[in-house]
Amino acid sequence: MPRTFREPQSARLTLRAGRKLHLRAGVSVTPAGLLSIGALVSSILLSSAAIVAAARLPAPDREKRDVP
Repeated sequence: MPRTFREPQSARLTLRAGRKLHLRAGVSVTPAGLLSIGALVSSILLSSAAIVAAARLPAPDREKRDVP
């Protein structure tokens, strides 16, 4: 495997708003980590789409229950 695929990639962010608010954030991720993050995000999006689709289905026995 080429050396560039093993080296972590990093990013830093500095955010200033006004005089008192000063935020710093940093992250370092390997390419394998980026792939796993992408898999997790896509599975979350797919599962939420399935939940929304199931919630839109009409409940056939809703009149039989005493739930308003």
